[in-house]
Amino acid sequence: MSTVALIPAAGRGERLGAGLPKAFVDLAGHSMLHHAVRGVQASGVVDAVVLSVPIDLVDQVRSQFSEVIVVAGGAERSDSVRAALSAAPPSDVVLVHDAARALTPQTLFVDVVAAVMAGAPAVVPGLPVVDTIKSVDPAGTVTGTVDRGPLRAVQTPQGFDSAMLSAAYAALAHSADGAQFTDDAGLVEAQGIPVRIIPGDPMAFKITTPWDLQLATWLLHERTRA
Repeated sequence: MSTVALIPAAGRGERLGAGLPKAFVDLAGHSMLHHAVRGVQASGVVDAVVLSVPIDLVDQVRSQFSEVIVVAGGAERSDSVRAALSAAPPSDVVLVHDAARALTPQTLFVDVVAAVMAGAPAVVPGLPVVDTIKSVDPAGTVTGTVDRGPLRAVQTPQGFDSAMLSAAYAALAHSADGAQFTDDAGLVEAQGIPVRIIPGDPMAFKITTPWDLQLATWLLHERTRA
């Protein structure tokens, strides 16, 4: 069975405040996108990689990653995933991975692919929520405490049966409500497809803020020194 990994990397990353698309921010001497691509490739379970990047950076990225497929992304994450999915070679399994999860361990890719190959149509790594979660009203007043027991903070790579994910995106393209989803699991959930959660990994955290970037830089330096 073959596996393709899609990496949508066209987001602006405004919360990081770096003044350039987040995937291209420097992380210990290389871009986050560089770390993400090399992590996918090093896993040994992916046969092809497709990147969707800002249209003005397509040529630059192609020169940096000659072995991968590079396409122009879109305004929304779903647009970038759809563009990458359309350009991907035929496969049995599709992984969708955030470039901002640049330190994701290789074993997580292996585990997700194995779960899809074992028969799960959609697989998402996740970690138990450890913080107390409060619901609040528009004024900021607490309205309740959420039971965190059944909650999971989901990560990437998210893995899918290739034909199923393609059909889900085709259905989204013909949807009249223009719904947007923050991850691909949300898209397939909305179509009634069961999604399986497997254990995630703390190192698959998403680099969103300057603090996250500092942490990731420190972790990479520690990895190099070990």
